[in-house]
Amino acid sequence: MNEEYDVIVLGISLMECILSGIMSVNSKKSASVTPLEDLYKRFKIPGSPPESMGRGRDRSVDLIPKFLMANGHLVGLFEKCHFRKFLVYAANFDEKDLRTFEGIDPKNTTMREVEDVIDLSGYALALYRTDDNLDQPCCETINRIKFYSESLQRYGKSPYLYPLYGLGELPQGFARLSAIYGGSYMLTKPIGEIIVQNGKVIGVTSEGEIACCRQLICDPSCVKDQVESHPIKNTDDTNSCQIIILQNQYIAIVNTTVETKELEEEIRPALVLLEPIEQKFLSISDLLVPKDLGTESQIFISHTYDATTHFETTYDDIKNIYKRMTESEFDFEEMKRKNNDIYEED
Repeated sequence: MNEEYDVIVLGISLMECILSGIMSVNSKKSASVTPLEDLYKRFKIPGSPPESMGRGRDRSVDLIPKFLMANGHLVGLFEKCHFRKFLVYAANFDEKDLRTFEGIDPKNTTMREVEDVIDLSGYALALYRTDDNLDQPCCETINRIKFYSESLQRYGKSPYLYPLYGLGELPQGFARLSAIYGGSYMLTKPIGEIIVQNGKVIGVTSEGEIACCRQLICDPSCVKDQVESHPIKNTDDTNSCQIIILQNQYIAIVNTTVETKELEEEIRPALVLLEPIEQKFLSISDLLVPKDLGTESQIFISHTYDATTHFETTYDDIKNIYKRMTESEFDFEEMKRKNNDIYEED
């Protein structure tokens, strides 16, 4: 091997594949479980899936299920009219048009001052995981609510999209994009050692060979000494999570940020709503974050997936890594234009 690359990306999850596609487009060369029987083995559940679940090979179960917002990059009866007025305001809001502010300064007015139904709008529509936004300028929250509303209107009934054959389809698309622009994929290659010289990454070993690079992207599992578990602050009284039950489907997913060692007890209220349950699969994974920005070592580590039901926090992490690597903002619209150019050439 002993070849030199601008960027080496370790892993084939959605995060790594998107970044490899982005870097390749910008001239930088760079998991689902199927069949169902393998899911039983993974969670050490004796026996085989019952016939009622259908053929095992017809099922792709995502271990970290997330949805795509339909316009990406229900309401209680209380205060219905007031809340509707707020939603109309959010839908018409444009931070570049003073006429849509209606007397509110979005850069200096907090969300708590703007909207009374703060729990509902903050968690259910703006998709925040904490209450931190309530005392911050309301501009970002209103834009997030507008984004949710536009996603809901895009296809109707739900703001979420989900690939027909599971999330494994998404990394494949970005992997193909990377290959088109000169990226090289080495599948089933074991990761040996990340080589660092004078505090900066220079390559990665695999089966006795060295792939040299100027920059490295990897998930936390590759550099366990450079990540830490993300602390959960001020969540002792947290009593909410988001449950999405897909109608006419066999599988329901319950996610939450765990605060004790009793996972099943924490999600029991949700499990009661799902009964009768034919089979449960329980797992806990640490939320890991990098200890530094990677600007010195040029090793850029992603966050592990959080408990949100969508990819918006993943997109934020991707853009953050891109900015740290290139010292410039990434524009997804630029990606779309180059992608269209490819198809026009075909």
